Amino acid sequence: MKNEPIITKKQHNPVVLSKEKSPVLRRFLKDFNHGKYIYLMLVPVIVYYLIFHYWPMIGIVIGFQDYIPGVGFFESPWVGLKHFTEFFNSYYFWRLIKNTFLLNFWLLVFGFPAPIILALLLNEIRNRFFKRSVQTITYIPHFISLVVVVGIIKDFTATDGMINQFRDLMGKESIPFLQYPEYFRTIFVTSEIWQTIGWSSIIYFAALSNVDPNLYEAADIDGAGRFRKMWHITLPAIRPTIVIILILTIGSLLNTSFEKILLLYQPLTYETADVISTYVYRKGIENSAFSFATAVGLFNTIINFTLLIIANAISRKISDNSLW
Repeated sequence: MKNEPIITKKQHNPVVLSKEKSPVLRRFLKDFNHGKYIYLMLVPVIVYYLIFHYWPMIGIVIGFQDYIPGVGFFESPWVGLKHFTEFFNSYYFWRLIKNTFLLNFWLLVFGFPAPIILALLLNEIRNRFFKRSVQTITYIPHFISLVVVVGIIKDFTATDGMINQFRDLMGKESIPFLQYPEYFRTIFVTSEIWQTIGWSSIIYFAALSNVDPNLYEAADIDGAGRFRKMWHITLPAIRPTIVIILILTIGSLLNTSFEKILLLYQPLTYETADVISTYVYRKGIENSAFSFATAVGLFNTIINFTLLIIANAISRKISDNSLW
């Protein structure tokens, strides 16, 4: 009787935390037992990603084959790096890299700080009605259909559109802007900022709401003005959020708004508007070059992944903020 274990009320846990298990595993099992129903809520999300994100990755093998739809993935002849070499040696390679990089670079330079500046400015406004009105107005473009947005852009930039009407008032000739390659990047970047600035600022508003008000009160006592409080209190408080968003943005530096470019560009503007994603669409869908298009898309993904790793490593080295 002396050797029998004493059973307490806390020993109903179905998972036995043996001393032989690692501390990390014991901690996970303990946490799982306390919140197993919350963990079960992850199951639909995990299933979704497995089915729609990881399972389709099997199609990557097409990039190393001369894919024949009727034969299938594993019966089509293997050609190794043939399609990659063909893309690297093609006439369009450097033009596609240049166009894709420049569009995203200007979006990074002008588009990335735009929602931060908007959030900082609205944070200084004390009139709640005006503040919420501006927020609502800047959110609206995000919910407008992309087709409608492109239609608005085309109407504004048409020869009889609003922009050219102002030019007529100033005695200047009308210009069909979307037919000139030199105007495409400006139109795309400015319209993208207008469309996303309000929605992208939400995360910064959330970060600003966590700033300790006592810091502002201490700064008032020290005689700091609004600009100094913004520079020394507000910005450092939201810096971790800014860094994380910046890393993710750099990680998708070669990804562009494919649908928007596809609706806006035309053969006359391919010189500055044609990017990797639109080239993949034309080769893969219109020309049925599935293997070549897959190889180009895989190359784009590898470059983005590499940029993400580099940006995260640099951020971790020069600051205390990183994704991992």
